[in-house]
Parts: sequence; C-alpha cells; structure tokens
Amino acid sequence: MTAMLGVELAGRRVVLVGGGDVSARRARRLVDEGALLHVVAREIAPVLSELVESGLATWSQRDVVAGDLDEAWLVHAATGDPAVDGAVASWAETRRIWCVVASAVQTGSARLPAQERAEGVVIGVASDGAADPRRCASVARELSLTVRSGAVDLRRRRASVSGSVVLVGGGPGAADLLTVRGARALAAADVVVTDRLGAVDALAELPAGVEIVDVGKRPGHHPVPQEEINALLIRLAGEGRRVVRLKGGDPFVYGRGGEEVAACRAAGVAIEVVPGISSAIAVPAAAGIPITHRGVADGVRIATGHEALDSRVLGALLDERTTLVVLMGVGTLPVLVSRALALGVDPRLPVAIVERGCTPEQRTTRAVLAEILASAAHAGVRNPAVIVMGRVAAPDLLDAAPVAPQGSAPHAMARPAG
Repeated sequence: MTAMLGVELAGRRVVLVGGGDVSARRARRLVDEGALLHVVAREIAPVLSELVESGLATWSQRDVVAGDLDEAWLVHAATGDPAVDGAVASWAETRRIWCVVASAVQTGSARLPAQERAEGVVIGVASDGAADPRRCASVARELSLTVRSGAVDLRRRRASVSGSVVLVGGGPGAADLLTVRGARALAAADVVVTDRLGAVDALAELPAGVEIVDVGKRPGHHPVPQEEINALLIRLAGEGRRVVRLKGGDPFVYGRGGEEVAACRAAGVAIEVVPGISSAIAVPAAAGIPITHRGVADGVRIATGHEALDSRVLGALLDERTTLVVLMGVGTLPVLVSRALALGVDPRLPVAIVERGCTPEQRTTRAVLAEILASAAHAGVRNPAVIVMGRVAAPDLLDAAPVAPQGSAPHAMARPAG
C-alpha cells in the first residue's frame, strides 16, 4: 500500500539521473517547487538544457556515480537502463535518500504523484499498487475541476492573519447563472454579506457554519445604510475572515460596488472583484429581447427608475436606434411614461417589462408606450423587474414569441396597436 507524504523540496538538492524526456517532464515541476536541481547524464533534452543555461539547474555530463547522491534529499532515476536505475536505487537506500525509479516504481522508495494545484491546495494522486501514471493524472485533473467548480468546502480551517473581501456579482437570479469564479469564492467564504437579489439560492448550498448577513435593500426600505455595509466588510475582514459580498447582477452596474471597493482599499483591506452577469442585459435576453439588434438598435442607455425621470436620459428615446433599459423602475413608471410622452417620444414605441427575470416565475408584459401603464396595472406588475423601451421590445422583432424559462408563468402580452 502506498502512503502519501508531502515533502518540502524548496532549497534542497534533488538529483535527476538520466537526461531524457521523462526527466525533462519532472524537472520543470521540481524547479517550480524551488528544488536545487542537478542532472547527471551524458546527453540532456532541450528542456533540461534550457534550465541549465538559465541557471535553474546544474549538469554533470557523464555517467552517474554513487557520490552524485551526496547531500541529496530526493533522487529520480530515469536512464532507461534497469541495471543503472537499480544501482541508483540501491545507493539511495544505503544513504536513506528517497528515490523514484521511473521505469519500475516498486524498485524505488518513493513515487511522484500526479499533481494539480487548485484554489491554494495541491492535489496529489498515486497508484495503490502497480503504477498507472496516466490513470492518476486523469483522476487528479478531474479532482481539480471539482475543486475549481466551487462544489467542495474551500474554507480555511486555521485562522488567517489577514482577512479579505471578495465582491461577487451573483447574476440576475438563477443560481446556475452565478459564475464559476463566484461559486469558488462562496465555497471559500467564512461569512457572506448578501443582498436580497441575485443568486441567493446558492446560499442554501453553503456548508454549515458559514455566517450569512442580510443587508438587502427594498424599495423605500434600506435597513443597513451603505456606510454601515462598508464598515461591516472592513470589520469582518479585520477579524481575519474571508468575506464574500454577494450582490445581484454585476456589482459595478448600479450595485454601489465601487463604493465598497474604495472603502476597503482606504482601510487597507485586500479586495477582489468577481464580475457578474448584469440583469440589464441578461433579463431582456431571457425574455427573447436583444437590447441591440442589427438594423434596429445600436445604442443602449441603462438607468435606474429615478434616473430615467431625467429628461437627458429619456431624451435618448428620441433616437429610434437607442434602447433604454430601466432597472428598479416599476414604482416610477407612471412618471416615466408621462415625461417621455411630454418630451415627444413616439407613443407607439414598444415597451416590455420583464418581472423576476431568469427565474421560473419570469413573466413579460408588453405594450406600446401610450398603453403600458394600463397593461402593467392589469397584469399586476411588481418589482423586481427590468423595463425595456425601444424598437427591440417589439414582440415580432425576432418573428417568434420570446422563449420563457422552463416552468415559467405565461407571458402577459399586449401587442402594439396596428
């Protein structure tokens, strides 16, 4: 039975006996780990030659002798000659030096496992019995993919001297629209400071013991002011914890993520930003609405419900090739519509309101600008919703009804007159 043991080789002498391709494959990994590499062989592969020329390895251009093993911590024999490799293993055994024999691992006293690095851990896989390096390499790769997917608990079990913050864009709502990098960050979190929107379903999958702090805002109700959220992130990171700040959509698209980054940097807290899929783009797309479309619209203006009341923003709709996407705008929709009409925006301009986008409850209400208030009232439209105003919102733009997510509620449709 093979026992796995991690060995620190940085700054320690490692001897490669043999200069062929097998030694060359091992050499780069050993150099990357900081080993003091010495090669003994009459001829060496180009990779080894490059390491020697760059000063990362030394080379004795001759046959191996027992003295080459002096002061070595590890010896790797890959000459292709069983007699020579066996002699090297015997010399190493006498000196109590770990020895890997590439062609016959049972002859040596150590094995180099297939190795992958992922998220701060080293994954090593070795055969239990007869050597099968390709199988081990395949298993190591698959394990590393699992780790990188965020499907395992990646939290540190020992306290860190310095905490950090990861600002994660959770996407428009569906848990499977959270990015892989975002999922990895959550898997490594000690505490999650979360909003009410985005991939909140992913929180249910977190390991027990992960602290969840809800600071979510609702229309007209902001229980935790932004300044307090900033201070909370700084305090938690100051306790040596890995903090994930989970936001809906993308943190830099009306998410006030920039303010949180600035606050952390000012306090000397390390912070990383993981972009998310913005609801301004993803929600219309999920409803079959491209916010740009060749020959129809080549410009986009994104605004919040209150910003959209500004005549400079609404004025974008006077250009028929511009799409206006309004986030958090259901409450201000009556004022928005009246001001748009007062500015001279075409009353027959198509409008679509997509509620609860990218979730099984997604629903789309459509009408022309002059009729959208009545249609929204009839459908009982509520937040969270994304409003799309422009020619791209026409229901026949793609010559097919928008495709709803599986299990979604029927669309409430009000086609433009004429």
